[in-house]
Amino acid sequence: MIIDKQTAKKTAEVLLQINAIKLQPSDPFTWASGWKSPIYCDNRIILSYPTIRNYVRETMGRHIENYYGKPDAIAGVATGAIGIGMLVAEYLNLPFIYVRPEAKGHGRQNQIEGQIESGQHVVVVEDLISTGKSSLNAVKALKEAGVVVKGMVAIFTYGFDVATENFKKNNVTLHTLSNYESLLDQALDTRYISEKELKTLSIWNSNPGKWKG
Repeated sequence: MIIDKQTAKKTAEVLLQINAIKLQPSDPFTWASGWKSPIYCDNRIILSYPTIRNYVRETMGRHIENYYGKPDAIAGVATGAIGIGMLVAEYLNLPFIYVRPEAKGHGRQNQIEGQIESGQHVVVVEDLISTGKSSLNAVKALKEAGVVVKGMVAIFTYGFDVATENFKKNNVTLHTLSNYESLLDQALDTRYISEKELKTLSIWNSNPGKWKG
């Protein structure tokens, strides 16, 4: 769920302004999965804009304190959420760790990087939620290490039904700064997209795996 409507609208506005999110219904992108998509999101661009990264850092940090209290550490999901996760940890004056997709095949063979003890509480920070698979993989690694995951906060979600189901099945609470619905509302309000493009974008979101453009 989004943190609140005002935050969702503001976050969508800034992501569109800096092209962290691009909407191209007439010239779709191809995702790594092979899906055709009228939207592309790269929230790492936020790190290049001090005012916006501070907004994201502080908004996430305040929400974590208000909703979860102060955890023992912030955990970022590699690689996209390492930067913003570290900024949130700094804002809250907390230790920071990050979780790789899988354990390294050399050295100490860590999947979790940084210092964390079994029984400690973390909030996971993520940049983007699509199906939720990689995000929940990080949660699984933390739980297997005995870490208590209080929940997850992400910048943006596409709002796919499969993600909702995955988070529910794994009993993980997710809050996001913005979501696909809020993004489309903001894009239409600012004439970034037309009513015709809105219809195309809505159709894609209802069945992204079979959308052909």
